[in-house]
Amino acid sequence: MEEKKELGAEPVEAEETAVAALAALAVEDGETPLDKNVRLMSPTRMVLRRFFRSKLSIVGLVMLVTLFLFCWLGPTVYHRWGEIETDRTGRVVYQEYEAGTEEDPFMQVIVTDKGINLYAEPSAGHLLGTDEKGMDVFTRLMYGGRLSLTISFLAVLLTSAIGIVLGGIAGYYGGWVDNVIMRICDVLMCLPTLPLMLIIGTVLDANNVPSEYYIYLLMGILSLFSWTGMARLVRGQILFLREQEYMVAAEAMGYSTPRRIFKHLLPNVLPQILVSMTMSLGSMILYESTLSYLGLGVQIPYASWGSMVQVISGNNYVLQNYFNVWGPPGICIIIAVLGFNFIGDGLRDALDPKQRR
Repeated sequence: MEEKKELGAEPVEAEETAVAALAALAVEDGETPLDKNVRLMSPTRMVLRRFFRSKLSIVGLVMLVTLFLFCWLGPTVYHRWGEIETDRTGRVVYQEYEAGTEEDPFMQVIVTDKGINLYAEPSAGHLLGTDEKGMDVFTRLMYGGRLSLTISFLAVLLTSAIGIVLGGIAGYYGGWVDNVIMRICDVLMCLPTLPLMLIIGTVLDANNVPSEYYIYLLMGILSLFSWTGMARLVRGQILFLREQEYMVAAEAMGYSTPRRIFKHLLPNVLPQILVSMTMSLGSMILYESTLSYLGLGVQIPYASWGSMVQVISGNNYVLQNYFNVWGPPGICIIIAVLGFNFIGDGLRDALDPKQRR
């Protein structure tokens, strides 16, 4: 009987040893110690838990949520002025005409128009004042944020789609296909992107392309030049993963090539793709702002954060005296870029625990 009791205790001791080992690993990784009656967390839940335990990730989320609420819900609350509406409550403009003789002089006064209330100080009527066109800065800040964020998201999605497809094909098939795609990447990476955008903008202007489409065309063309980084990332990961045992097993079971790529390879590359896309969003916002600052982006009367900052280009008087005109869009750009970078850092640490300290 004593031998049976000892033999029966072995599984219990083994289970306790396994739970203790898992608890030690959890403590080392910063998780809550495990109990033998607690089930292990799923990988998705573990990633989310690590992500939300990062203070920088929470700060980044708060920044971006605040910006999105401000840009999309703000106009429904503050709708005193329209995006392209000019405030014409400024000084009245007169034209004076003198006629008659010295003995009988008289003056004819004609009211021609009310003046534009340009560069107004912040007040109850204009929370951030007005710009050089007499337009409400606060209203344009909200609508400009919509455009800047939307264009950046669309450009990153297009860039990522091209890079994932071409990088996946290059990494999976290899050989001459890989060589052709990688040489195209090398050529595109050697091109000076900003001077090319200036040339393309001049060509669009010479062909009388409507100015409201400039930024969409330029960001689309930029995406065609910017997919190389994503393609190289996906290719490198697939070159490593395609030799793993589960891929050999999938090939032995006769799975089709698209199924092996999109169901078995790409899901394992998805964490790196998400981190790269998140970090690229901040870069795209800066690029859109640069193009708008150079006059190639959103054209007046419509607004983006970059075009709102453009007012200080070559105008030191506005730069020194009207911070309320160019300062808020600059601050919004900084908040958006920092928010995306913080979230990208949090995702990288959550999806790759080896980088945790």
